[in-house]
Amino acid sequence: MNVAQLKSLLAAVPLVLLLVPITHAQSASPLAQLPEADTVIYLSPQKIFNEVAPKVMEGTEITKMRAAFVDIKRNIGIDPASVEYLAIAIRFNKPAADLSFVPPDVLTVAGGDFSADSLITLIGLYLQDKARTEKYGSKTLTIMKIDPIVEEAVKNPFLKSFAELGAVALNSNTIAFGNVNYLKAAIDATEGNGRLSSDTITSLLRNPNTLVSAAGSPLTAFAKSFGMLGTQAVARAPRCETKLGDFYAAITMDGTNFSLRGAMNADNPDTAKIINGLLTAMFQQAINYIPEKEKETQSILKGIRILPNESEVVFEADVPQATVATFIRNQSKPKDITVVSKPVTKPKRRVRRK
Repeated sequence: MNVAQLKSLLAAVPLVLLLVPITHAQSASPLAQLPEADTVIYLSPQKIFNEVAPKVMEGTEITKMRAAFVDIKRNIGIDPASVEYLAIAIRFNKPAADLSFVPPDVLTVAGGDFSADSLITLIGLYLQDKARTEKYGSKTLTIMKIDPIVEEAVKNPFLKSFAELGAVALNSNTIAFGNVNYLKAAIDATEGNGRLSSDTITSLLRNPNTLVSAAGSPLTAFAKSFGMLGTQAVARAPRCETKLGDFYAAITMDGTNFSLRGAMNADNPDTAKIINGLLTAMFQQAINYIPEKEKETQSILKGIRILPNESEVVFEADVPQATVATFIRNQSKPKDITVVSKPVTKPKRRVRRK
């Protein structure tokens, strides 16, 4: 499966991620090992490739995808369809002592039926002298410099924390990639220190059929990044504690529909109605800008309902699998390139004057 096909599959669901009502929760044990984060995006490649793809992709594309997975497993020892979960965690940082903005840390963790140690060894062999190893706790990190970012970081300090990226096997079948500080926090979390909150895990995994879900606290991230909670040198107690903006979201597949559900904390019923009015107006404007020929996209977006519910703003939609399948087929088609040929003009004859 190439990158374009993967993008088409993930495009089967709108970029607005919504949450499913609480049923019985999945086992939270894998995500319980993650470090603290302000936003987490969770995906189940196993479900997406094995359960969703056959229902929304054509048979020939499925065959190509599975053949590509066989090649990937032969080359690096991992079948993408056997990856149980993929989690992308983002952690914002307090300003530095000189009050400069510190960019957020990003971590990607994958777990499933593969050998994490073998993958780390393969990465080391591939990079050779371009990577170094560093011992931290009971783990060994493989760290590589990203030369283009190193050069840009000289002019743009914002990129400094991304000049070096690393990988580490957190356990026998879990591997993590990210900037070095966050990798070390991930190792600490496996030993029981600074783990992801149970509330976040519950939001991400509250439905056993979750394909994609997300949860986060954007207001807390903003407060942390802009010194409202202190700096790295000076601690400061928060002066305003609110969960305004906290959100959770997920996409599931139920029968012949994709189910999208979500909610955002609005602090109180009045604020919920105000935010709902603003979001509804902006969402309608976005739909109006979609070309008429993109009927499937319009159909998906028009089916999303935004409603105030006590102190929350709730999002919900049910999208038929047939609509998603048509959307993917249209996105996978090669784009028509219209060549406009200019008419051939004969040069004007010059008339000689006597």
